[in-house]
Amino acid sequence: MHRVPLIDRAHTTPERQALLDEIHGAFGATPAMFRAVANSPAALRSMWEAFKALGGGTLGARLGEQIAVAVANRNACAYCLAAHTVLGQKAGASAADMAAAQVGDASDPQTRAALRFALKVVNERAQVGSADVQALRDVGFSDEAVVEILAHVALNLFTNYINVALEVPVDFPAVALRHAG
Repeated sequence: MHRVPLIDRAHTTPERQALLDEIHGAFGATPAMFRAVANSPAALRSMWEAFKALGGGTLGARLGEQIAVAVANRNACAYCLAAHTVLGQKAGASAADMAAAQVGDASDPQTRAALRFALKVVNERAQVGSADVQALRDVGFSDEAVVEILAHVALNLFTNYINVALEVPVDFPAVALRHAG
């Protein structure tokens, strides 16, 4: 059972309704996570604006979703794992690509480097070194992209913590957690 009410966009304040209507328009539905976050209009505005901003960044939707599933898998966030697997496939990744991303792997060296860096940031609580950043540059990432990888990690930590702490019900097809081999 979820720990906060899921706000109904048809029966809420005008500010919440406007944000939830925008989200509904983007997804064709109003995912439960956003309905839970809508308990705080400030948090909802922050989360939604971050999604929109990063969606227009240099990394592209596919890599952003692969980072999201890697972080979700590491944090055992069933909601984000399910949601971002669907979104990753809509962005052109295969089911196999998304499964590999869960454990920080990819056939493409650049994607693999980004995923491994993202997981190191999560695992080491951002205590990475110059060599870790240089490894991203060595596979072709700009400093702008390095910062965006970190922003994706931070946004996904936010969403993972919301969904896990508040037990938000998963409204996407379930995806099994994977353990690195």
